[in-house]
Amino acid sequence: MASKILIIGACGQIGTELTSKLREIHGTKNVIASDINTRNLELVNSGPFEIIDAKNFNAIKDCCLHYNIDTIYLMAALLSATGEKYPMEAWDLNMNSLFHVLNLAKAGTIKKVYWPSSIAVFGPTTPRKNTPQHTICEPTTVYGITKQVGERWCEYYHKKYNVDVRSLRYPGIISHKAMPGGGTTDYAVEIYHEAIKKGDYDCFLSENTSLPMMFMEDAIKATIDLMEAPSEVLTIRSSYNLSAISFTPNDIFESIKKHIPDFSISYKPDFRQAIADSWPSSIDDSFARKDWDWRHKHNLDSMTEIMLKELRKKYK
Repeated sequence: MASKILIIGACGQIGTELTSKLREIHGTKNVIASDINTRNLELVNSGPFEIIDAKNFNAIKDCCLHYNIDTIYLMAALLSATGEKYPMEAWDLNMNSLFHVLNLAKAGTIKKVYWPSSIAVFGPTTPRKNTPQHTICEPTTVYGITKQVGERWCEYYHKKYNVDVRSLRYPGIISHKAMPGGGTTDYAVEIYHEAIKKGDYDCFLSENTSLPMMFMEDAIKATIDLMEAPSEVLTIRSSYNLSAISFTPNDIFESIKKHIPDFSISYKPDFRQAIADSWPSSIDDSFARKDWDWRHKHNLDSMTEIMLKELRKKYK
């Protein structure tokens, strides 16, 4: 039997492209997209779609029973910058939605859970270069706190109840298909849009702020590769470190200038600078590479070439 998948938060930056790829693999009718609203009409109209509030346990359970769901990808969350503005809302959404899907798996209603974590679990006391899998995690944002606590609960449910839950600590994700949703690494998407539309960009981080990043194609591949890996090879049930490339705003500026020589940038750091300064500059993801053979494809220049090519189509 084909796997029946529910994606909660399917209209978000990662959820949008994850839904498309999973439908390509498993068939459109076997992948149910859901979100709290219908703002992404292209996704809503591309296959089965349900309006579901990730905080509503009964709505999630009813959908699972109706469609005979066996796998949930929980992509709904309030991200770092937005979470600082609405801390209690971030805690409510990020934590209760996770408990809902873990408890459905514990009860046997579903068989497998994917829940994304983030480099936001790290903090200023974490080693910044080649941050190891097992290290100090003292996050300074509400988003990071929810992800750190969530990791502990994922591992607990796996050990205590044998729940098959899997997770990745995403770095900053860059995509041309969907705008980001309020994260500290959003500049690395915005800069491409502004390069095409205006030819200049005001960056909210300082020029030498190095952060781990990843092209969306690689992030989707990592997610699906992890979910398709045999359970017995996985040694991390909290969340795997995940890495591809690290760069600064100045690095991405120079990469864009190879294609748009007149492009200019100015730096106006805001409250997100302090968040970025508390995060790693590079990540050691050797566990992912060893356990399930993770390999990334894109570097900064190949990503820039694709981003500019696709966004030119959008804005012409």
